[in-house]
Amino acid sequence: MQSLDDDQAVETVSIPLAGKSSIADHMVIASGRSTRQVASMAQKLAEKIKAQCGRSCRIEGLPAADWVLIDAGDVIIHLFRPEVRSFYNLERMWAFGDAPPPTAEAAPSGSA
Repeated sequence: MQSLDDDQAVETVSIPLAGKSSIADHMVIASGRSTRQVASMAQKLAEKIKAQCGRSCRIEGLPAADWVLIDAGDVIIHLFRPEVRSFYNLERMWAFGDAPPPTAEAAPSGSA
């Protein structure tokens, strides 16, 4: 969470999954303002997890960086561009009503 905060992630949410799913104990969802920021956050986070925990993460979606999934074992991290996050709305799906819906952010002018 601190790494994402340091990298200026937007709307970071941690959802406890213990007792709800066997895939992980926690799910973290955050947004970056661009594909470049999403990719950078994912790479830095994977490096920090390896350095601090001694385990390599599996990363999916890094080339496009619209939605990057980092599987760190007990924690799964989803990093999105805001539009993609809003479309999939994982908070609603996985929180089973526990998490508030994401707030829509205005896209920067000139972006699609």
